[in-house]
Amino acid sequence: MKKLWILTAALFVMAVGAQAQTQVKPGIGLNFTNISGEGTDAKGQAGWQVGASVAFGEKFYFEPGVFYQTNSFEFTTANGGPVTDLTYSGLRIPVAVGLDVLGNADSFAGLRVFGGASGFLVTGTSSEFFDKDEIESPQWGVFAGAGLDIALFYIDFSYQWSLSNVQKDIDQIDIGKSKGIFLTAGLRF
Repeated sequence: MKKLWILTAALFVMAVGAQAQTQVKPGIGLNFTNISGEGTDAKGQAGWQVGASVAFGEKFYFEPGVFYQTNSFEFTTANGGPVTDLTYSGLRIPVAVGLDVLGNADSFAGLRVFGGASGFLVTGTSSEFFDKDEIESPQWGVFAGAGLDIALFYIDFSYQWSLSNVQKDIDQIDIGKSKGIFLTAGLRF
């Protein structure tokens, strides 16, 4: 929790100290995450995220953010074991750099491309088979995407590749790494 307060304070100081080209972007969205484990038959299920980011810059920009997110999977082991649901939640902290391809931060409409890295801090699970302590935290990932801005609204589409395994101990079941599609919409001020 202490890390969250430090991160929030740092984002606030950066927002206050930045020049005129700062946008605060609260948003909500869906994610469709899948896993790539060995010995499992996995199906990703829809999850969601809600949070905000702050973009600094006009044509080329830097955008850190904090989102509360859930990830959900359904899988069976290769030997026909029971169908198991795994839903876990936490804080996703993406840090992106981007470029306004059409328009800029002040334009009525614009098209952006971006990429970056993220960390995911697990806060809990809702599974009878997996405990929070069995899920790797933090989980690291890289992502790339595109965004569309129209007036005060934005919509972002991104794809993320995990660099970390989902769970810590892979002796019994290797869930593997996650990969997913993120669709986020919100306002920009």
